[in-house]
Amino acid sequence: MSEDFVRRLPDAGFAYRVRDSGSSVFHLDVQMILLLVAIASYGLLILYSAVGQESAPVTAQSAKIGIAFVIMVAMAQISPIFYLRIAPWVFLIGVIMLVLVMFFGTTVNGSQRWLRIPAIFSFQPSEIMKLMVPMILAWYFHDRHLPPRMKHLFWAAVMIAVPVLLIARQPDLGTALIIGASGLLVLFLAGISWRYMVTVIGAAVVSSPALWFVLRDYQQGRILTFLNPERDPLGDGWNIIQSKTAIGSGGLFGKGLGEGTQSHLEFLPESQTDFIIAVLAEELGLVGVMGLLILYLLIAGRGVMISIQAQDTFGRLLAGSITFTFFIYVFINIGMVSGIVPVVGVPLPLVSYGGTSIITLFAGFGIIMSIYSHRRITL
Repeated sequence: MSEDFVRRLPDAGFAYRVRDSGSSVFHLDVQMILLLVAIASYGLLILYSAVGQESAPVTAQSAKIGIAFVIMVAMAQISPIFYLRIAPWVFLIGVIMLVLVMFFGTTVNGSQRWLRIPAIFSFQPSEIMKLMVPMILAWYFHDRHLPPRMKHLFWAAVMIAVPVLLIARQPDLGTALIIGASGLLVLFLAGISWRYMVTVIGAAVVSSPALWFVLRDYQQGRILTFLNPERDPLGDGWNIIQSKTAIGSGGLFGKGLGEGTQSHLEFLPESQTDFIIAVLAEELGLVGVMGLLILYLLIAGRGVMISIQAQDTFGRLLAGSITFTFFIYVFINIGMVSGIVPVVGVPLPLVSYGGTSIITLFAGFGIIMSIYSHRRITL
């Protein structure tokens, strides 16, 4: 019986079991858990230094990580079939919430991104879409012929474009780019023809000058600053100049934990959030940065292995997209801090201070663990 035929059989004909190797009775992948704990612990150590060795922010961040961990464990218990069935409905709810943000959203720092439930909490619907876009595309391609045909690519492009445009309007260009990239990754993993990819990239390059007039003033300023930070060294260029100074001054082994001058003398802005990697580079040097990068590569490699071992199209596409999106997070943050990409406000995964992005990341890893631990019995 061919594999293509097996993956198209109705789900009701399969039973599920848990793999003994690499998984526990709680459907958790031990290797991934250890890597996540290592990165989160490393992040708390750097955060403790970045906030001037104050315990309150570290305690708050630890609580957020604890909540995110519980959510990850809960999502790992759920069968991938459940995620497959609810994908279109959750995606629709996410789009509706993005529309509600346009009319009822709370504005913070000039961006209308938050929905506030009175006396309870606030949240960013755009964070939910980081998981929903890959999930809806994996659902769409699950029972269709691969590589995808032109009509399937058209509808997939619509599913990507709707949330991306709504989020870019908030404006939140960084999140919109990551969500767009996560959708394109699903298409890549689905086996999209290189001819289509070259066509899309070429069209994007050709149309890029026209996009300049669509960008807001501060977005245009970020691009100009990226090209020449010295054009406004005390204004738009301040962040990137100070972050480069911090990274360069760290050398091989750094100045020592808590001894960084750029962050502790308040030359480096957003030192506990978007630019926390500069604090790490200044205080622990190249060795400290390489240690964190190795942990990131190990967890990305583990995610790729789980994606390869998934036994259906939905699991392969979803696990692969979440894994590579995580890697894009890391690349964009380190790239913008070191000056190789424009500043777009993307936090460093599991290290930067904040709660919403950490919960989304842990939820994504919970889904990956679910895909790995719930396996179809071979016919």
